[in-house]
Amino acid sequence: MKILVTGGAGFIGSNVVDAYIREGHDVVVVDNRRVERNLNPRAAFYQMDVRDPELARVFERERPEVVNHHAAQKSVPKSVEDPLLDADINILGLLNTLRWCVQYQVRKVIFISSGGALAGESDRLPTDETSQPVFLSPYAITKYMSEKYLHFYQVTYGLTYTVLRYANVYGPRQVPEGECGVVPIFFENLLQGRPSTLYTYPDMPRGTTRDYVYVDDVARANVLALSKGDNEVLNIGSGREMYTEDVYHVIESVVGRRLPLIRAGERVGDLRRCVLDCTRAQKVLGWRAETDFEEGIRKTFEYMRQCRGQ
Repeated sequence: MKILVTGGAGFIGSNVVDAYIREGHDVVVVDNRRVERNLNPRAAFYQMDVRDPELARVFERERPEVVNHHAAQKSVPKSVEDPLLDADINILGLLNTLRWCVQYQVRKVIFISSGGALAGESDRLPTDETSQPVFLSPYAITKYMSEKYLHFYQVTYGLTYTVLRYANVYGPRQVPEGECGVVPIFFENLLQGRPSTLYTYPDMPRGTTRDYVYVDDVARANVLALSKGDNEVLNIGSGREMYTEDVYHVIESVVGRRLPLIRAGERVGDLRRCVLDCTRAQKVLGWRAETDFEEGIRKTFEYMRQCRGQ
């Protein structure tokens, strides 16, 4: 089938594109940035923002059967600093995409949401999809509203969807961007001999906790969602809760260099604890995370070494 992947030149989106192509699908990528190292030469590429009205021409020309929507403003701290930009990209970008999905009779939308942000400060850990979100950031709000828009389009226009709520995804092609993506930030700091910052709470000196899932496992969930999980909201994570300090020490061990952490207070919009219950994804998609965290970190480091020519 033909699949349009928005954000398909980014870290996760490009890995999903590769997985689709390995399965024999025709893939079209729309992204506002052209990241050459991430582009699969077998995919058609359009450098375009999903908010651009010209997106209609891509739909008219390519006629995708499925749209996989990875394009997003993905940084929680940035959403706190600039809620207008966050809403502009994450809400209006989605609505512009859905508009053309309806007009050009797309069969299904696979939408990427956030399990971590929407889990909030749940008192139930691991947290499943039925937990009522606690909105601690504009990013969480826009992801939740996007899910509701998808439901509206399904009820009103018959547009089928699957929502994949990701945990913290890591792996090859992830880059450190500001405060987004602790794994590549720790890698980069250790390789450059720079100290890293650990954000803590008084009663959580080892930092916050998160659920980390390897990007290849995530890509496999996107493949399964092509034919399963219609009109479902599904958590995609490992089900393993890890303190940020423990993540740092695993990366230290793999890199073979030790540097002290600089401890700081909590950040606005940050969650204290997060781990996802992915039982429903296993039941509906037949999916579960297969890559152990330590194994995934080793694979990520090997990729980084190859990119650096080491």
